[in-house]
Amino acid sequence: MITRREVLRRLAVMTGGLSLLPWRALAGTAESARPVADALGPTLPRRVLGKTGLHVSMLTIGGSHIGRPSEADAQAIIEGAIELGVRTFETAQLYQNGGSEERLGKFLTPKYREHVQLFTKTMAEDAATARRHLEDSLRRLRTDVIDLWQLHDVRSAEQAERRVAGVLDVMLRAKAEGKVRHIGFSGHATWRAHARVLELTDQFETCLMPINVADPSYESFILNILPKLTARNMGVLAMKTLGGDGLTGRRGKPGVIPDVLSVADALRFAWSLPIHTLVSGIARVQHLRENVETARTFVPLSPEERAALVDKVRPFAADGALEYYKFDR
Repeated sequence: MITRREVLRRLAVMTGGLSLLPWRALAGTAESARPVADALGPTLPRRVLGKTGLHVSMLTIGGSHIGRPSEADAQAIIEGAIELGVRTFETAQLYQNGGSEERLGKFLTPKYREHVQLFTKTMAEDAATARRHLEDSLRRLRTDVIDLWQLHDVRSAEQAERRVAGVLDVMLRAKAEGKVRHIGFSGHATWRAHARVLELTDQFETCLMPINVADPSYESFILNILPKLTARNMGVLAMKTLGGDGLTGRRGKPGVIPDVLSVADALRFAWSLPIHTLVSGIARVQHLRENVETARTFVPLSPEERAALVDKVRPFAADGALEYYKFDR
């Protein structure tokens, strides 16, 4: 078990690599005075997604929530995100059995495809299923190419071996054929699955994983995997920044927001680490506006400030209770 002192030491030396990341309009610097815009209007600050070279919004709309509300609410979130400067959207064939992809294909792609990055994921474990998922995703998203196609939800080291062997060749072939531009993988159950994927191949260009203030205190992705990704110049997509709602309270269990820290604190913590975009599942336009405002006014936390937040949450996080998904395997 990693001691409190070791957790804080590692966070202190993990400066976030902000000086090494290509930032645009970073709040609190001279760069922030420069207008950042495209043909649709002002955009959020962008970071280069590691070796992919894609310029992604520092905030990405997560597709899991797009398929849940009414079509009118989903459209309002998509249109609101575009209006507020978000240019990156991430989903999966799993979400609502393709329903999330269909809504992005209906409300995002026809009007905005040339201005946005579009990411999706596959739960496939074999080549035939992966090929079918890709064709289905392209059809539902109404696009000829997916900017990032990810191996979705790798849950164990054993599963990593099986799925990488079964699917990686199809993903590489799809990239060579121009159906996808880049490939990556995701998971949230254990950092050991991620470590095994990285041992098996260097072909993945990105990784989507939990990044939150509770994580360093229990089975940490931040401490065990993030340095490996940074060393490989892989794109890092943060998810579960609120612990999959564990930090706010879930299924009757108490959280730490708002009594111990704020939502804005949680977002700032993640953005202050060497990540490239924060994937946020947003169910209401008001939450979208609040998250965008935090992004627009963001100034990186110092190592001491990050360590202080971890220390503040640690009494509630040391047993993993705030991160239920780490037991979901």
